[in-house]
Amino acid sequence: MSKMTLGSYPHMLGFEQLERLLERTAKSSEGYPPFNIEQTSECSYRITLAVAGFSEDDLSITVEDRQLVIRGRQGDDGSERIFLHRGIASRQFQRSFVLADGVEVGEAVMENGLLHVDLTISRPETVVQTIRIRKG
Repeated sequence: MSKMTLGSYPHMLGFEQLERLLERTAKSSEGYPPFNIEQTSECSYRITLAVAGFSEDDLSITVEDRQLVIRGRQGDDGSERIFLHRGIASRQFQRSFVLADGVEVGEAVMENGLLHVDLTISRPETVVQTIRIRKG
């Protein structure tokens, strides 16, 4: 049995890029840091990442090729501390979220070890276009 792709449906034209985006997102789904996605209104969402131990300067948020990319890298504080037990991770991370057309990234707020990133969706107006048929 072969895998069905969006390109194999004759009425779904131009969705090949969407399929590539879905495959790329599935490959980048590691479990750190944990996150929530909540719908805050009919046209807005909030992504919340648990980034305890990271400061605002340790984090970067970019939009690249319709992907929201959140990266974290903690700098070395330079102290020569000796840990008897080290259970708090200080590793770098990268989280990616694919954005649909019309999704805009709003503000990002850090509070109590949580990074909140707000998204809004602008609904495009419905446009009806009539195509004239000419004689050949």
